[in-house]
Amino acid sequence: MDMHFDQHISRQFNEDLESLKTEMLEMGGLVARQVADAVDALANADSELAEKVLQVEEEIDRCEMELDEHATLIIAKRQPAASDLRMVMSVIRIARDLERMGDEASKIAKMAIALTDEGTAPRGYTEIRHIANAVRKMMNDALDAYTRFDVESALKTLAEDEQVDMDYRSAIRELVTYMMEDPRSISRVMNVLWTLRSLERIGDHAKNICEQVVYLVKGADIRHGNKKNLR
Repeated sequence: MDMHFDQHISRQFNEDLESLKTEMLEMGGLVARQVADAVDALANADSELAEKVLQVEEEIDRCEMELDEHATLIIAKRQPAASDLRMVMSVIRIARDLERMGDEASKIAKMAIALTDEGTAPRGYTEIRHIANAVRKMMNDALDAYTRFDVESALKTLAEDEQVDMDYRSAIRELVTYMMEDPRSISRVMNVLWTLRSLERIGDHAKNICEQVVYLVKGADIRHGNKKNLR
């Protein structure tokens, strides 16, 4: 094969991979904004902002489908191997996690509308803000680690999910006790519980992104806590 043609194909392939990565990170930025807006809508009883969050959901779904199609095309055309294949596969998996984060943000936006309609700020807003700040940081740090192929940062961010889970369980216990003491609050506080559940799931998806950084760079699958091959 002609060397110049070979180099041209190689350059095109690298451009395809870089384009795929850029598309995924743009989707990540969109979802991060959606999560932030959903939490702000709830904290500020802003149903108009919540409605905007719901409108973005279709765009995020479209981003995932386009990324999936782009990645499938690269696999079919280029038949990537080793680290290049891991790059494509990690993008497909991360896009799936981002889409699910977007779904959780939409759920939070719906809770924000419901709570705004009820008109009374329920117990649990402090816990929501605290856990929301933690998972938003996890999400941003996970995407940043992917951008820089930074395994150390990914593992550090992944470990933060344990604290989020602890804070979530603590908040649930407090709110369930509060509902038992004041049954009139049950309807309002249930919306807060569902919001906290969505935030906890966003943290889980951020953790999944960190696992994909490790998979991409090290070729090690550490899902389900399997870190024995991480050397």
